[in-house]
Order: sequence, then C-alpha cells, then structure tokens
Amino acid sequence: MRTTHTSEQIVREFLLTVRSGKNPDKARDFMAGKVLAHQMNSENPQTVERTPQNYAAHVKEFVEMYGQFEFEITELIAQENKVYARWKQTGKHLTEIDGYSPTGLPLTEIASAVYRLENGKIVEYWIQIDRAGFDKQLQQANKN
Repeated sequence: MRTTHTSEQIVREFLLTVRSGKNPDKARDFMAGKVLAHQMNSENPQTVERTPQNYAAHVKEFVEMYGQFEFEITELIAQENKVYARWKQTGKHLTEIDGYSPTGLPLTEIASAVYRLENGKIVEYWIQIDRAGFDKQLQQANKN
C-alpha cells in the first residue's frame, strides 16, 4: 500500500513509469479500478471512465504512434490530495494521426493534468493538451 507516499510522489512515479510508456502495465499500481478522466477540450469536453487496463492500452497506443518517446515532467505542484503536472513528450510520427500520414519526423506534445487521489491511488483527473500546437506540427510535417 502506498499510504506512506505523498500524492506528489505517487503522481511523479505514475508519470515516469506508466505515462512515459516505459511500463504501462504498472497502471494498476497507481490507479483505482475505475478512474474518471475529464478531457478538457474547448470544443467538446468529455468524461470517460478509465480502468488501469484500458489506460495501459492507451499508453501502448502512444508508443506505437511515436516510438519509445522522451517524456519530461516540466512542473509538478501538489496540494493535499490533488497534484498538477505538466509534461513534454517528444517522439516520431510513425503512424497515421488525425488523418495525417506518418512522416517519421519529430512530434512534441505539451500537456497538463490535475490528478485527484484517494487512499494512495488516482481516482480522477482533468487533462488538457495543446492540440492546436500539435495539429500545426502535423500540418507542417505533411507539407514537406
């Protein structure tokens, strides 16, 4: 049980182990059985229910799309049972993404999330991704 670890330590370890693509199957060590994932898109915010298994599959899709990408936590702020994290992910465009053919060129994603924990496990999070900047990279890469 992770009760001796702070919320910040748990989220840091989750990001560096699971979200980084290094060991997605460890999601079960950090996530509750059901997690509410609020995807904060301006045009279409939605909430999906994640399990550790489908979250691991989601991260494995990233590895297929970008290869073993670089993952860097650029900010981590904790307050009680909530942790804000911002990260930078850089990989290569290896598969079709949003209708854009693979180019093999570098792609960088900047994202942030607030994680809420209960009993040492992530139970809910709110995520935002710089989708406009990401789309601009895809457009530029496909012009070349």
